[in-house]
Amino acid sequence: MPNLKDLKNRIASVKSTRKITKAMQMVAAAKLRRAQDAAEASRPYAERFNAVLGSLSASVGGSDTAPRLLAGTGKDDVHLLVVMTSEKGLCGGFNTNIVKLAKTRITELKGQGKTVKIITVGKKGREQLKRDYADLFVAHVDLTEVKKIGYANAQDIAKDLLARFDAGEFDVATIFYAKFQNVVTQVPTAQQIIPAAYETDEDAGGSLYDYEPSEEGILADLLPRGVATQIFSALLENGASEQGARMSAMDNATRNAGDMIDKLTIEYNRSRQAVITNELIEIISGAEAL
Repeated sequence: MPNLKDLKNRIASVKSTRKITKAMQMVAAAKLRRAQDAAEASRPYAERFNAVLGSLSASVGGSDTAPRLLAGTGKDDVHLLVVMTSEKGLCGGFNTNIVKLAKTRITELKGQGKTVKIITVGKKGREQLKRDYADLFVAHVDLTEVKKIGYANAQDIAKDLLARFDAGEFDVATIFYAKFQNVVTQVPTAQQIIPAAYETDEDAGGSLYDYEPSEEGILADLLPRGVATQIFSALLENGASEQGARMSAMDNATRNAGDMIDKLTIEYNRSRQAVITNELIEIISGAEAL
């Protein structure tokens, strides 16, 4: 039978843990509101921007004068995977799900004989990937000191990718992140950003406009911005997904701690009752002996 003092100490320890997880849940809930607002506010702009680029891409995609960011290098031998995860843990399966999707893609590409390079954004994903693919790393983006994700952060990542593309370091670039749906659902997503892959929509309205100086010239200017915009949207979606996953994980941890406290309390009471019963038996036995 467990010692009463040990049970009492364990109950106190679990209660302290529950206070921490409850506090983290409340902090995550407050951060989630801001992150969700930011992610949702960016969607209309990103969708419209992509629709215009999609319309332009459909017009000049097959042209010999199409920008290299749209036409590509003409091959897909070298793939650069940009894996975006969080800087902190305690957010359930958020990071693991993104890394799992990236690992699946790595396995597929290697099976096809492709060369794979990896850039990590967020140390949690880097920690998981380096166990098996440390030799594939080419760069890491540390956002530990960034309190609020801004467009400048996305621009820095985009500039690095564009410089590597211009230098011929890769043929195809894909970003991996979690798209936010709600507190309990974050969808791991892989999105190709170089060469640009936009869905064409006849209702987007791009064909209603005449572009000056030319569609190719405008695309050459907008495509780099499009890369930064897609990265920024992914970072915002990831931020909201992280807080949603952490809020859900801490809620589950708080509930589990409460269940454990209830079980330990019952065990403590039973043990205490057994001790009292034994003491009474000893007293009665002693009295009868007299």
